[in-house]
Amino acid sequence: MTLQAFRSRQVVTPDGIREAALLVEGERICAVVRSDEIPNSAQLHDFGDLAILPGLVDSHVHINEPGRTEWEGFETATRAAAAGGITMLVDMPLNSTPATTNIAALHAKRESAHGKCYVDWGAWGGVVADNQSDVEPLARAGVLGFKCFLVHSGVDDFSMVGERELRAALPHVAASGLPLLVHAELPGPIEDATGRLGIADWSSYPTYLSSRPDEAELSAIRLMISLCRQYGFRLHIVHLSTCKGLELLRSARSEGLPITVETCPHYLHPTAEQITQGSTQFKCAPPIRSHDNRERLWRGLRNGEIDMIVTDHSPCPPEMKEGNFQTAWGGIAGLSLALPVIWTEASRRGFNLADIVCWMSSAPARLAGCDSRKGRLANGYDADFVVFHSDETFVVTKELLHHRHPVSPYLGETLQGVVKATYMRGQPVFEHGEFPGLPRGCEFRNPRR
Repeated sequence: MTLQAFRSRQVVTPDGIREAALLVEGERICAVVRSDEIPNSAQLHDFGDLAILPGLVDSHVHINEPGRTEWEGFETATRAAAAGGITMLVDMPLNSTPATTNIAALHAKRESAHGKCYVDWGAWGGVVADNQSDVEPLARAGVLGFKCFLVHSGVDDFSMVGERELRAALPHVAASGLPLLVHAELPGPIEDATGRLGIADWSSYPTYLSSRPDEAELSAIRLMISLCRQYGFRLHIVHLSTCKGLELLRSARSEGLPITVETCPHYLHPTAEQITQGSTQFKCAPPIRSHDNRERLWRGLRNGEIDMIVTDHSPCPPEMKEGNFQTAWGGIAGLSLALPVIWTEASRRGFNLADIVCWMSSAPARLAGCDSRKGRLANGYDADFVVFHSDETFVVTKELLHHRHPVSPYLGETLQGVVKATYMRGQPVFEHGEFPGLPRGCEFRNPRR
């Protein structure tokens, strides 16, 4: 078995950023050494000043297969992930048909993924109104955790849950030991706000923003904290958009409650003030909020109040993003661009690549339970890493997106940071703008099964 050495003057290790080399034997890292410790027998790959980061882990992706592959699919989603430096993603249970809410649906998803994946993947199971008895079997079958919606999910075949359904499901979630990921918006504040709008101009972004008030998130977070306190399950708040939720979450976590929280690139880069009339490519739920809100989310990252950044990659056919902010699909596709979008903003605020690794690799790996193999460059870990030019800039074009439909709010923007290559288990899955070799991504299953 050939020993490979991957050397750089900027290797992001658990001990900091330093000149080092990864020694890789087979699919695993066997050591991280100084340059003068590289064995003469090793096949050397010298990346000079280009940074080497652990492969990113994206724990919030909508792949939409089986059943809605005209929206995305395993092949295109995992290619886009590889181009963005992501070597492990976790698929959400909805938008595929059938939704991953029982064992049969999980088997159908595994069948549809076979032989198509350029990076590794895992599956979240769903908690819906009537599948409480399926929760523990799904956990034993290897899902990495569960996802639920407290408001309409956008598709009728993945039902929202209220407090009554949650109370029926939570003992099973707690027994599994796996996290429950919650889309934390309650319908009441949204319905009230929309009713107050009356006849409104839905081509205007301020109209849409007014219809999804902060209180929708805040009331949902309060409910979930209360239930977490009572049932003791692992609670994860997905795509936090309002900075007003940070105080609630900080207080709850000070009690020792097992709560984590994520946000997304589209809440950390664009702002509501920048979204022009009819620009429905920016529509998502919860919505993109104000400049001040964005800056306070960045402070939440600095203070450790937000654990991770993930994409919430939610693609659809182009015609579904047309119309107005009331009728257009609410989702943003961002697998290929998440790293440069975040680095563009983070670097100008004084953060470094170790912060990126914490938010976009180590923390989501812990959430997904794959942190014994993914999320760091260390002995025994999968040889998953990204070669990254942190100073190079580029203009976003359709050719750089790689997901099925070239729809993005970032088209035409100049971003900083270019993924030069992505390696998974010691072999390149993206380099020089190409995808060498055949798809060889595998499913990671929860080891508690």
